[in-house]
Formats: sequence, structure tokens, C-alpha cells
Amino acid sequence: MGLIGLIGLMGNMGQMGYILWNPSLSFGPFRWYSLCWLIGLMLAYFVVKRLYKEQKIKDELFDPLFFYCFIGILLGARLGHCIFYQPDYFLTSGKGLVEMFLPIHFLADGGWKFTGYEGLASHGGTLGLIIALWLYVKHTKLSIWRVLDNIAIATGTTACFIRLGNLMNSEIIGKVTDVPWAFIFERVDMMPRHPGQLYEAIAYAILFGLMWWLHKKMPQKIGTGWFFGFCLFYIFTFRFFIEYTKEIQEAFEASLPLDMGQILSIPFIVIGLVCMFRKQKTYL
Repeated sequence: MGLIGLIGLMGNMGQMGYILWNPSLSFGPFRWYSLCWLIGLMLAYFVVKRLYKEQKIKDELFDPLFFYCFIGILLGARLGHCIFYQPDYFLTSGKGLVEMFLPIHFLADGGWKFTGYEGLASHGGTLGLIIALWLYVKHTKLSIWRVLDNIAIATGTTACFIRLGNLMNSEIIGKVTDVPWAFIFERVDMMPRHPGQLYEAIAYAILFGLMWWLHKKMPQKIGTGWFFGFCLFYIFTFRFFIEYTKEIQEAFEASLPLDMGQILSIPFIVIGLVCMFRKQKTYL
């Protein structure tokens, strides 16, 4: 059963064939969003571990990698959302600054509640990951290009499951449409909308399959930065165009010629192209 079929079975078919979407936010004691993040990171962990083994990189050099990646992605994604999408809230008060770093929300009566991190941005997560990997190679003395290429090969797995988590949360919804596969996000409204999260999840699953095939065909390019560049170019080019099917996330974006997701994608597309077409040399 394909990914679309699996997701379709989890909803109910509404009028005109649209999918009525209102799944539970939790699976037992776990929130779907957190569970999808965990699955995505663990899959990437095993993929990169396999790559390190293929390249005969010592186990002790692999062991700290997951810690660096987890902290870098989470911190970068959180700061990216707060700074790029809601600076008027998080950067203008002491309570906002605290909520930026702690998964809580202050209540009007002076109390607070645990909310988890409500707002993570993929562009910030990518930047945070790159910084974390730079710190990792400073510690391990491995080539930054080899590490970036290995992470890039595994990236599609994590990106796919993060977007599935967004789908389960009925967030980052698409624009109203009449396509026959439209989703009606019942927690949002009763309008048929593009399942933009599902489009991205499928694209990133394809990316992983493509990257795994390419690394088998072109093992000599691992360590040149080519895989890292291709990963950035693929993800953020797709992200740029898929934004045309998605609703803006914050009101201020309505006055911009491009939405924030598109604006932030452009530098990553350029960096990807530079990494792919620069004069390449393998750094062991």
C-alpha cells in the first residue's frame, strides 16, 4: 500500500470524494507530532550509521552525532519560527523570550501550562543542523563535506515524517481547492483544501529513495558536498513552488510578493547549486 493509500484509510471519505480529516492528536500516551519527529530522527540515525559503516568510519566518531543533530534541529527550528514568523510576539516581552526556549505558555491569570513547542520552522531547523554539524566536525576532526553528504542522504526520512506530523496536527494547511483528493480539515474549517503536508511528505520520501540510489551509483561523490547541495536544491525548490498551494502562516505575509517560506528558500537553493557545481574534490 502506498503512502497516499495509507493516509487515505486514516480519514473518512466525505461528499464529492473529499477526505474528512480529524484524527486524534495522540496515539496512546504519545502525541502524533512528537512520535513522527522521533520516528524520522531514528530512521535517519540508522541510515547514517549504515553509511558510516560502509565508509569504515569508527563507531566512536558516530556516537555523538545524534545528540548534535537533535539539539541543532530542535533549537534552530524553534528559533527560526519565533524570529521569522512571530517576532512581534516572542521578541517584544520577557514572557515571549521565555516561551521561545521553554515549551510552556503563560496564562492571563499569572499561571502557565505545558504546551510543547508550538511552532517549528524547517528553514531554521536546516540552519541549526548545519551549525551543529560544524561543531560536530570540530570535535571529531572528520571532513565537514563528508558529514554533510551523509546527513543529506538520510534527510528525506526525517523531513517526510515531520510533514506527516503536521498532517496529523491539521496544521500548515493548503488553500481551498476542488481537486478530488482534497482534505477537509475539520479542526480548521469545513472547506476542501490542498493537503500540502502530504505533498511534501511524498516528495521527501521520493528524495530519500533517489539519494539512496545515487549514493550507490556515485559513491565517489560522497565527501565532495554534491549530495548536500542536491539535497538543499531539491527540498527548497520543491518548497518554493509548493507554497503556492498553501495558506500563509502569518497575516503579515499577505502583503509580501512572496511568502516567508519562499523568501527563506531562495538562499538555500543558491547554496545548493553552488555546492553541486563548484570544483569538487573529495575530502576524507
